[in-house]
Amino acid sequence: MKQNSVYIETYGCQMNVADTELVQGLLVEKGYSLTQNIDTADVILLNTCSIRDNAEQRIYGRLGNIKAIKDKDPSKVIGILGCMAERLKKDLIEEKKMVDVVVGPDEYRRLPEFIDDAFTGEKGIGVKLSRTETYDDILPYRENGLSAWISVMRGCDKFCSYCVVPFTRGRERSRSLDSIKNEVKLLSQKGFREITLLGQNVNSYSDNGNDFADLLSASAKVDPLMRIRFTTSHPQDLSDKLLYTITENDNICKYIHLPVQSGSNRILELMNRTYTIEHYLNLIEKARKLIPSVSFSTDIISGFPTESEEDHRATLTVMRQVEYDGAYMFKYSPREGTKAYRMNDDVSEEVKTKRLNEIIDLQQSISLTQNQKLIGKQEIILVEGDSRKSSDYLSGRTDSNKVAIFPKQDNIKPGDYVAVKINKVTSATLFGDVI
Repeated sequence: MKQNSVYIETYGCQMNVADTELVQGLLVEKGYSLTQNIDTADVILLNTCSIRDNAEQRIYGRLGNIKAIKDKDPSKVIGILGCMAERLKKDLIEEKKMVDVVVGPDEYRRLPEFIDDAFTGEKGIGVKLSRTETYDDILPYRENGLSAWISVMRGCDKFCSYCVVPFTRGRERSRSLDSIKNEVKLLSQKGFREITLLGQNVNSYSDNGNDFADLLSASAKVDPLMRIRFTTSHPQDLSDKLLYTITENDNICKYIHLPVQSGSNRILELMNRTYTIEHYLNLIEKARKLIPSVSFSTDIISGFPTESEEDHRATLTVMRQVEYDGAYMFKYSPREGTKAYRMNDDVSEEVKTKRLNEIIDLQQSISLTQNQKLIGKQEIILVEGDSRKSSDYLSGRTDSNKVAIFPKQDNIKPGDYVAVKINKVTSATLFGDVI
């Protein structure tokens, strides 16, 4: 009997990448095969993101293309997974009649059942949020590789006024420390060399008296040759204990993603970010004292409701003070259901774009300056494979998550750690020679 084949496309954040691996694990266990060929797949799934409006528009555009495949073969099952499923179930199934299955982040266990129903002509909708579901017992499907994402908790309790996550992914709940540690062990045995512990706010991880610092420490001790990263940290909850844990373990990367969102206390309060810029800068200073080599990246939103030129300048000032190594920078996008959606989106598109471009230009300049400090220095690189631009060069990453390019050597393979002396940089890339 032929196995039904499944094709999955993933949009959005690393959390969605981890969820796709979870869904693949579930479906393979139920007898489905995975395919990279959308044309021959029996089931086509899009794992979606709702964090910004343009992310949703991309999905609608993609569904238009997929509808042509379905028109040729009506037996195919089309499904939407993830954050858009929760938000737009009525629109996608009842009004636009574009999809057969809509499953939110907390109902993936029922996906095989919904797909089976769809093959018989039923529509499947599962979008309830859970206060308990962590998928603790399900092993994500992973091809052999070097880097893996491990979801350590789901949901968020922060309710930032611009963010849909608490409404699309529900409230916070953590996986057990032992299950995560066992997953790290399994990845180590399969030859993975880097893991990233994932959560909307990893700092609020909690399991039987164990906090995130305990989890980080336990994960680091599984394999000293495996790099441990984590994301995302909320400035309100980043503890001294966590900083000390980073200093005490050589294989925990000295790299912290710490979203600031705005440099203005007035805007931070409207965003319900629950910290001040003074608190944030104090955290940065403390981390740099304890971990001299630490590097930071951040998230910045431009054009939040009522943002003035003065608020915008305050953001640029913070960027200059912190000197981030990198940043994810976006224009504010109103999301239905959030508190900010009820605010007047009064910053014009033109002003948002102008301010965002200033933020991007400043960050590129800072990133270049930060990278120039590394010229002549030695960096330990985890080799990932051939450079995208030339098979004569290898590419890898530093502890601080910077991409480094260096000439290929026969004795160096993916998964190796090599010392590279940096001799040239751009704002995004380091270039050097193996020592």
